[in-house]
Amino acid sequence: MAFLKKTRSPKPYLGDPDEYRLTLVEHLEELRDRIIRALTLVVIGSVIGWFAFPSVYTFLNDMVNGAVRASLPKGVTYSEAFFNSADAFLLKVKLSFQLGVVLSFPFLVLELWGFIAPALKPSEQVPFKKLGPISLILFIMGAAFCWVILPSAISFFISFSADFQNVEIKQEAGKMVFFVLKMLLAFGISFQLPLVVYALGMLELLTAETLIKYWRQAATFIFIASAVITPSGDAFSMAMMAVPMVILFLISVYFVNLTQKKRRKEREEEAAEREELENRERRERDAELDRLNEEEVADMDNEGPTELRSE
Repeated sequence: MAFLKKTRSPKPYLGDPDEYRLTLVEHLEELRDRIIRALTLVVIGSVIGWFAFPSVYTFLNDMVNGAVRASLPKGVTYSEAFFNSADAFLLKVKLSFQLGVVLSFPFLVLELWGFIAPALKPSEQVPFKKLGPISLILFIMGAAFCWVILPSAISFFISFSADFQNVEIKQEAGKMVFFVLKMLLAFGISFQLPLVVYALGMLELLTAETLIKYWRQAATFIFIASAVITPSGDAFSMAMMAVPMVILFLISVYFVNLTQKKRRKEREEEAAEREELENRERRERDAELDRLNEEEVADMDNEGPTELRSE
């Protein structure tokens, strides 16, 4: 169980990059241990999800069935069914695994941070530590937004069955539950966009001027990414994800602009202080040289009359 051993704490940063350099083998060993620990956490979470399966499935399935049955046109019926004898078991395994990923996600982020943090200076670590709670809040906001619009999205799709009278909708059991989970996860992850933009801005890999200049291209990319990320792939879900992401992107650009302006002002003030300090030191050196020159001239003046008297 060597992979469960406590990871060594990094040395305090002393300003010398060589103090932090590890060999390739050491990096690979560290990465291996963290990957194994991450997989172990997912397995533990999946075991917990196995026992929590009945409550979670009932909760999500009731929400889906409520939205579907409330929107069923007259003459259309809805029911769920298994089409294979192993489907019930596979459904429970897949849902338990997804619950395990969700439950272990905060710890997976900590493992990732533990691998990256030693490569950053303390001044670079501070902004990222502050982003952790904000990331959780944004994830919850994205999932909550998805939860609010999902019934309307389901009703929108069900409404088209009104064109087909006396039909029965047979849905594979659990498929809509997985659809809901994937949508919640997709929206939660997509709402992390402001943090990604802000982090790149903090590291000065992107500037606010660049983001503002290419915001149209960024918005286009967001719509394309939304079409890929959303499980259903329909235009309605894409728009519901893309529009908030574009708004969040513009908000993040605003904060990046504020932060970078503040940094530029601080650097200008530091540069002005350094220049003032250098000028002060230069004046002090000049004054000291002038004093020494005056003393030397005074000594020479005093030595002159003494030599004349001795003659």
